[in-house]
Amino acid sequence: MDTQTLILVGAVAVVLIVVLALVIRRTPAPPPKRAPEESGRFSKTAGALGLTLRQAWGSGLNDSTWTRIEDGLLATDVGVAASSHIVAELRSSRPDTVDDARKTLAALLLSELVGSDRGLRLVNEPAIILVVGVNGTGKTTTIAKLAHRLNADNKTVLLGAADTFRAAAAEQLELWADRVGVDVVSGQEGGDAASVAFDAVSAAKAREVDVVIIDTAGRLHGKKNLMGELKKIHRVAAGEGAIDEVLLVLDATAGQNGLAQVREFAETVPVTGIVLTKLDGTAKGGIVIAVEKELEVPVKFIGLGEGVNDLEPFDPQSFVAALLEES
Repeated sequence: MDTQTLILVGAVAVVLIVVLALVIRRTPAPPPKRAPEESGRFSKTAGALGLTLRQAWGSGLNDSTWTRIEDGLLATDVGVAASSHIVAELRSSRPDTVDDARKTLAALLLSELVGSDRGLRLVNEPAIILVVGVNGTGKTTTIAKLAHRLNADNKTVLLGAADTFRAAAAEQLELWADRVGVDVVSGQEGGDAASVAFDAVSAAKAREVDVVIIDTAGRLHGKKNLMGELKKIHRVAAGEGAIDEVLLVLDATAGQNGLAQVREFAETVPVTGIVLTKLDGTAKGGIVIAVEKELEVPVKFIGLGEGVNDLEPFDPQSFVAALLEES
């Protein structure tokens, strides 16, 4: 083999190595399988309610038991309506033993959560997910985690950086997008957010992308002009079709205060699901039940950490089992 041929072969090899490196860099790793004990990391909420239950069961089954159980549910932000209903039903069931009471309580908690459609409804081409929520809830990281999950399900994803209000919001989204291996359509800071949403959907159609996820400004829910802008983004992004999902990112540590956010957002855009973040860091995880009981909006995903894999579909049975864990 002569010198020119060797040089040519070497050049081709270098090009192939570079291309392979770029492909590997842009291909996100699938989410790792979690061990069963990791699937419900609700330790603070479970610990708070578990302590109350130990005290309640320790006194036998009497008026004090029911009061302590209701206090425990309220303390974990299950909500007044749901807590009162659960305890009333528990008392009326007249359990003979503490074990019977435990089983009935578990069934009652689960009954507050069953029946909601928790899967993502992605039917349009492209499917459009609009993500809303106030500042500080973890909205941007949630979008990245969701994109990562969809990529792992063999769906192509494009992000729309329609948060043109907050400085460097687009840059933050682009950093996360690069990390999980998806592209971003963005506009100028301070520009028309609805135009960015329109461009993102148009780009997704042109590139035949499966799902476009649109970020929005983390507006204060009490600002009527900003909520009006959100309504415009929803209308423009939908175009002649429809938005598949409007996901509201809610900080679990906000507790009952979060319900006001859900109500106002739901009056502005048709919220289809909740992503509850920071659930691993609060004793107020009962807000899951309060949201679904009072507002009839299903919790679809929960955030349990800062990593790209720390977004899980909400599983009512695992959640209730964790709440009632007394060890």
